[in-house]
Amino acid sequence: MEYRQLGNSGLKVSEIALGSWLTYGKTVEDTTAEDCIRLAYEKGINFFDTANVYEQGQAEKVLGKVLKEYDRDKVVVATKVYFPMGDGPNDRGLSTLNSVIEVYND
Repeated sequence: MEYRQLGNSGLKVSEIALGSWLTYGKTVEDTTAEDCIRLAYEKGINFFDTANVYEQGQAEKVLGKVLKEYDRDKVVVATKVYFPMGDGPNDRGLSTLNSVIEVYND
């Protein structure tokens, strides 16, 4: 696997990222998604992409469940937190909590 520096952050991320849009938490069984994440990590992918709106947080939960098996400093998660998750005043924007963070920290 080839790696590149992510901007000026000092992080090195795999040239290939594994995303979860339209798959995790919906069209792909959780066990299949979990196997894909583990295989990607074993092959050197350390960069994972998700968002809170992907199946209303289910994609983040699937990703977080697997990634907590690995040292936190070995993976980079790109997620988006802006889009609405409900009708409440704190259900959109950068004030919403990410499911992946909640699951990862359990």
